[in-house]
Amino acid sequence: MTDETNPEMESPEEGTAPSEAVRTQEANGNGSDINALRREAQANLEGWQRSRAEFLNYKKRTDKEIKESRERAALDTLSKMLPVIDDFERAVQNIPEDLKSNSWVSGTALIQRKFDKMLEEFSVQRIDPTGQPFDPRFHEAIGTDESTDEIPGGHVTVTLQKGYISGDRVLRPALVRVAG
Repeated sequence: MTDETNPEMESPEEGTAPSEAVRTQEANGNGSDINALRREAQANLEGWQRSRAEFLNYKKRTDKEIKESRERAALDTLSKMLPVIDDFERAVQNIPEDLKSNSWVSGTALIQRKFDKMLEEFSVQRIDPTGQPFDPRFHEAIGTDESTDEIPGGHVTVTLQKGYISGDRVLRPALVRVAG
C-alpha cells in the first residue's frame, strides 16, 4: 500500500504537523469547554443546595404545622371535657363529712385528680378572676353588681363558672358578674 491508496497513513512529516495543530485546537477548545462545564456544575450545585434548603424549610414548616394541629385537636377534645371536669370538681368539693372515708368516694376523688393532671400535661390553667379587672378576652359577663369599696367598678365580683386557658388560647371564658 502506498500513501496515496490509504488516506489514513500519512508521512511522518505530514502526520506531525496536523496532529500538533489538532492538539492545540483541542486544548484551546477543551479549555473553554471545561470552563463551561465547571460553570454548569457550579450552577447545578447551587441549584441543588437551594432545593435542599427549600426542602428542609418545607419539612420544618410541615412538622410544625402537624404538631400545632395535634395540639389543637387535643385542646379541642379537652375543651369538650371541661363540663365533666367541673362536675367532678363540684362533686369532690361537696362530699358530706360522713362519706369522705368511703372507698368509692376516694376513687371518685382520684378520677378528679387524674383530670387535673391531664390538664397540667397540656398546660391548661383555670381562670378564677374574682376581684380582678374584667377582661373580655378571658371573661364573659353575664350580669352586673353594684360596685363597693372592696370591689371597684369594672372588676369581677363573682365567678360563676371557671374559665380555662392554654397559653394564649382560651378554651372557655370564665362566666362572671361585674361591678357596675
